[in-house]
Amino acid sequence: MHKFTIGIEEEYQIIDAESRDLVSHVSKIIESGKAILSENLKHEMHESMVEMETGICQNIQHAREELTGLRRQLVKIAHDQGLRVSGGGTHPFSHWKDNVITKAERYNKIVNDMGDVARSNLIFGLHVHIGIPDREEGIRIQNVMRYFLPHVYALSTNSPFWVGRLTGFKSYRQEVFAKFPRTGIPSYFGSVAEFDAYVNLMIKTGTIDNAKKIWWDLRVHPFYPTIEFRICDMPFTIDETTCLAAIMQSLVAKIYKMHQQNISFRSYRRLLLSENKWRASKDGIHADLIDFGKETSVPYAILLDELLEFIDDVVDGLGCRKEVEYARQIVKMGTGADRQLMVFNETGDIKKVVDYMICETEKSVL
Repeated sequence: MHKFTIGIEEEYQIIDAESRDLVSHVSKIIESGKAILSENLKHEMHESMVEMETGICQNIQHAREELTGLRRQLVKIAHDQGLRVSGGGTHPFSHWKDNVITKAERYNKIVNDMGDVARSNLIFGLHVHIGIPDREEGIRIQNVMRYFLPHVYALSTNSPFWVGRLTGFKSYRQEVFAKFPRTGIPSYFGSVAEFDAYVNLMIKTGTIDNAKKIWWDLRVHPFYPTIEFRICDMPFTIDETTCLAAIMQSLVAKIYKMHQQNISFRSYRRLLLSENKWRASKDGIHADLIDFGKETSVPYAILLDELLEFIDDVVDGLGCRKEVEYARQIVKMGTGADRQLMVFNETGDIKKVVDYMICETEKSVL
C-alpha cells in the first residue's frame, strides 16, 4: 500500500507581548532560530508572519512529534525576543496597512501585479501535503476530494475578526483571499495532460511565471509528489492540526483505494461545491451543508459522522484513528472561531481574545 506521507506548513502570527498587535519581526525570529530551526522557518509575504514546516513524516504520530518539537522551539525563540506567536486565520484587530511586506523579488512582483489586493492579504493558513503515487492519480484524487473540502474546512474555521470588526463569518480569511486570482475550489480536470495544458497556457500568456501562482484550495503540487490542501485556517492547537492532517490523509487513502477497486465517485460542479464552501466559511461547524445526492441541507454534525464512516476502513491501516476521532471533540468544544467569539462575548475586550489565542497556541508545548 502507498504510504501517503504527510508534510505540514503552519503560518504563525508574530505578536508584540505588550500591545498584542502584530509586529514585523520575522527576521528577528529567523535569525535567532537559525542554529536549530534553519530548515524549518520561512519568510512569508508579510514580516509579521513566520511559516514553520515539518519534514516528510511517515505517519501522523511522526508529524505530531515533529510539530510539537518545532513549536516548542519557536515559542521559546519568540519569548526570548519579547514576542509571542499565535495561531488563528486573522489577527483580531491589526490592520494590514500597518504591516510591512517582506523585501524579496517574489513578493515585490506579487505586490506590483496586484497592489492592495496583495498588501491586504494578511491571513494565516495551514497547508498539508499528502504523498501521492503519481500525478495522474493525483488529478483523479483532486477531482473527488473537491467534494470534501468544505467538510474539512468547517473544522478549521478560526478567523471571525478583521481589522477590529466582528465579520459575521467563522472564517473571514477565505473571503480576504478570494480577491486573489486562481483561488477557490479547483475545476475538474480529465487528465494530467489537461491540467498541464492549462498551466502552460497561463505561463505562455504571461499570466503566471510558474505553477505555484495557482493558489487553489487544493492542488496537485507542481514540484513535489504530493497533493496540497490549502483551504484551512491556521488552528491553535497541535491536536487540531493533527486531526485535520489525519482526515486529509485518510480521505486521500480512501479515494485511492476506491480507484484501485474501480469504484467511481459522483462528480459535482464547482458551482455547487462552492455553495458548501460559502456556508462553511459563514457558519463553520454550525452550518447546514448541502447533500447534493439527496438535494437537501443537512446539519454539519451529521455530515461529519458520514465522513468519518466513509474513511473508517483506512484509518487503522494509517494508524490515525485517535487523531481522526478528535474531530468530534472539535464539534463539541467549538472551532477556534467559536472559542474566540466566546471570549469576546464574555469580556467585550478584543485584546483578551488575542491573549486567549496565544495561550491556546502555547499550551500544547509549555
